[in-house]
Amino acid sequence: MPKIIVVHYSRTGNTEKMAKAIAEGARSVQGVEVELKRYGSAWGLADFDAILVGAPTYHHNMTSNIKKFLEEIAFHNIDLRNKIGTAFGSYGWSGEAPRMVLEIMEHKFEMRVLKPPLLLKYTPDEKGLEECRKLGKNVAGQVSKS
Repeated sequence: MPKIIVVHYSRTGNTEKMAKAIAEGARSVQGVEVELKRYGSAWGLADFDAILVGAPTYHHNMTSNIKKFLEEIAFHNIDLRNKIGTAFGSYGWSGEAPRMVLEIMEHKFEMRVLKPPLLLKYTPDEKGLEECRKLGKNVAGQVSKS
């Protein structure tokens, strides 16, 4: 069974709301296993067919938690080549973090990335949450075809 993981960090709860809606959308596709996880260990990521990373932007950068998570993947040489990857996050001014994550996924980890990252300003409204659900459903549809 294809497996998707939605990993995120959220200080204000906005990116977490996005992550939950993305997982909900992915779960709407039958035959796909979806795990929702607050950032943590990178161990086990190689077992997933798609990895979605929620990274809010703080002070024009990704949070140290997400940066550490990505560094752990690189340090332990966890093979993510050709897996589907994308990034998402909330922001207040600039929205760089999801773009940075996507760049690392594509160029460092050699993942097949879905562009552009999903960016929502401030607290996601119903329209924004629907975009999140569509993203999750899209990724689930792609891994179920693989």
